[in-house]
Amino acid sequence: MTTPRRILVVDDEPDLVEVLCGALRYEGWQARGAATGRAAVAAALDWAPDAVVLDMMLPDLDGLAVLARIHAERPEVRVLFLTARDAVEDRIAGITAGGDDYVTKPFSLAEVVARLRGLLRRVEPAPGPPPGEALVLGDLVLVESAREVTRGGVPIELSPTEFALLQHLMSHPRQVLSKAQLLDAVWSYDFGGRAHVVELYISYLRKKIDAGRPPMIHTVRGAGYLIKPAP
Repeated sequence: MTTPRRILVVDDEPDLVEVLCGALRYEGWQARGAATGRAAVAAALDWAPDAVVLDMMLPDLDGLAVLARIHAERPEVRVLFLTARDAVEDRIAGITAGGDDYVTKPFSLAEVVARLRGLLRRVEPAPGPPPGEALVLGDLVLVESAREVTRGGVPIELSPTEFALLQHLMSHPRQVLSKAQLLDAVWSYDFGGRAHVVELYISYLRKKIDAGRPPMIHTVRGAGYLIKPAP
């Protein structure tokens, strides 16, 4: 029998927290609420949730500060940000800081549940080489079981989403993958026109994988992205 996933809901609106927790429990998950940033950090460290639904605006700490404190101790925790509809800069800041996804207020409960399912699927073992085996492409090596990436023997630190994206690219070497294919494989659902998130994470990977080295990640204009050994 598998242990139900644990979801921490952080928002200073009690009614919203109650409704979200109810919807998550209906899905068979465990859910707990927190109304402040400090309470969220304490709950994350004590309760060890699999994912956090985190409002960007809280009465004490903002969402980015909460994310930083949680990931300092539990970097594996997935974070789904709640943002104001017009706060584009908040969405970009949240993803840049290591958040995995976001929804804008007002939102549907079905959308939150769908996005959490996508995040939690990335926690589960991904199809690929047997445990302990590595994906090797030129001088780039990814070991899924150890969550390690090196290029030319130099360790490269990646966020969970960056790791999942690189793993999928390396599982399809020299193959052009469209943004839609990457969204479906890595984020596990249709972003509904938010393909710029793929562009953002591809740029993060390039800065870490290709910086100061012959490039391995390439854009095929109008088609998508591919990875291949450097010449």
